[in-house]
Amino acid sequence: MTFAQLRDRVCTVMHDLHRHGLTVMHSGNASGIDRESGLVLIKPSGVDIATLRPDALVVVDLTGTIVAAHRVPDGVVSVLRPSVDLGHHLGLYRADPAIGGVVHTHSPYATAWATAGRAIPCALTAMADTFGGDIPCAPYSDNAGTNIVDSILRHRSRGPAILLERHGVFTFAATPDAALKAAVMAEAAAHIVHLSAAIAPVTAMPPAEIEKWWHRYQTEYGQKNQ
Repeated sequence: MTFAQLRDRVCTVMHDLHRHGLTVMHSGNASGIDRESGLVLIKPSGVDIATLRPDALVVVDLTGTIVAAHRVPDGVVSVLRPSVDLGHHLGLYRADPAIGGVVHTHSPYATAWATAGRAIPCALTAMADTFGGDIPCAPYSDNAGTNIVDSILRHRSRGPAILLERHGVFTFAATPDAALKAAVMAEAAAHIVHLSAAIAPVTAMPPAEIEKWWHRYQTEYGQKNQ
């Protein structure tokens, strides 16, 4: 997609996070990277999502430097400061070239699991499809320096989501839209497993079954073979 299209997608993802109930007021953030230019679009700090417009997104390079208009492919720059979580987003982009979009939320049910410091067990076929196993929970890290992104990279699984103890949720995928989907699915899984645990103890599916569903979803689901 063009840089302008990426800008629109990141802004839309932010509004969709709000629409799905994964954020409140100005909490949470989303970003997307244009790998050709090496530039990242991210939500500005402290701006209510309901009022967010595409031209308010902040453009930075992978060092975190705000970029002048002549270096931005669509020529649009913002005078606002980037999200305080910018460094975590950039660390993920630098560490994994396959990542094209990052989302961070404090969505209620997933964050409840994070508050307890517990991974969400892969008890559902839909979880096996999307996450390929449990949604892990990284141990508590403070927000100094690279502590949070280092913890994400150390404890992430093959799936596109991770919980951060006493903090919230990060998702990361090939596009901002795919990262949004992972955030919505993580919250849905957290909710369902929470409700199920009120009925009976919940355990993860057997590894072979998880692998079967993961492989099918990654290779056959949708229009992949068209």
